[in-house]
Amino acid sequence: MLCMLVLLLSTMPVASLSAAALVEVTELLAHPDHYNHQVVTVSGRVSSFQLATNRDGQPAFGFLLQDTAGTVKVVGLGKADVREGDYVVVEGIFSRLRQAGRAIVYNEIKATSVQSMAKMNPDLVG
Repeated sequence: MLCMLVLLLSTMPVASLSAAALVEVTELLAHPDHYNHQVVTVSGRVSSFQLATNRDGQPAFGFLLQDTAGTVKVVGLGKADVREGDYVVVEGIFSRLRQAGRAIVYNEIKATSVQSMAKMNPDLVG
């Protein structure tokens, strides 16, 4: 899976993703302080996808991003052109914890880009 992902990323247009190296979810969870408030690029499968509206009335989304060894929460503004079960590449700012009212949210990525692997280069995705 990782080899296929590296191949997919190497065939993407340069402007699609920044220079942030691909990080496994396991690595984020093992070293959250190292990645805290840093731009990260991760891949995995979408689960628990939800559409929402933020306080300003803008469309927003959230989902869990799962790889073989872990899960992180992904949130973002706008519309994400992905569905439940899709394999995606997410780029965004990782936060090891965020205060949300009385709740504390751990291991979250505020997405700046969410791209379906199937739409990156459909010929390479089996």
